[in-house]
Amino acid sequence: MIRFTPSKGVSRQAPVAAPRILVGDLNVKYRERVRDILVATAVFRDEEVSVGVELFDEVFGSSAKADTDYQFIGAFTPGEELVGFACYGPTPETDGTYDLYWIAVHPSAQGTGSGTILLNEIERRLKGLNARMVVVETSSRSDYKNTRGFYIHRGYIEAARSRDFYAPSDDRITFTKRLQSRASHEWMAHGVMTQ
Repeated sequence: MIRFTPSKGVSRQAPVAAPRILVGDLNVKYRERVRDILVATAVFRDEEVSVGVELFDEVFGSSAKADTDYQFIGAFTPGEELVGFACYGPTPETDGTYDLYWIAVHPSAQGTGSGTILLNEIERRLKGLNARMVVVETSSRSDYKNTRGFYIHRGYIEAARSRDFYAPSDDRITFTKRLQSRASHEWMAHGVMTQ
């Protein structure tokens, strides 16, 4: 059974044209739908789709690791159709930094607010864990223009750019968003807090 959490960004009296999107946890039965969503976006290469499915299998498959830090959440229609998903987890060797590894919405549901709802839910959950920062890496390719705009519009800033990282003329762009102000922590070095 899926545990649904009504999203905060959607009005209970939403217009008929805008479907209500619910957030819930994923389980193994959504494996093929996750793959379908990744393929349908038409921006991920075959190798990237395979990595996304392997990550899903690491969390939910028969050989799933009990100690995995990866978290998956889904965006669902009221009829329980998975229309988008996200995967995030703590960044190793950091204090309160989390990576958003995947966020993908099926083209049929793009523009419904599903991506924003997923991102808002991740940020809400991370704030509850006292996370400091979210890190997102994406491509500089022209077909990722809307993706970059999505993050910028939601308060993410470009923190770094690695030229030709993925391929010639395909930079890796790193966006970050602080969930806490710098003033809320006094840092010495390498994540060691002063008292």
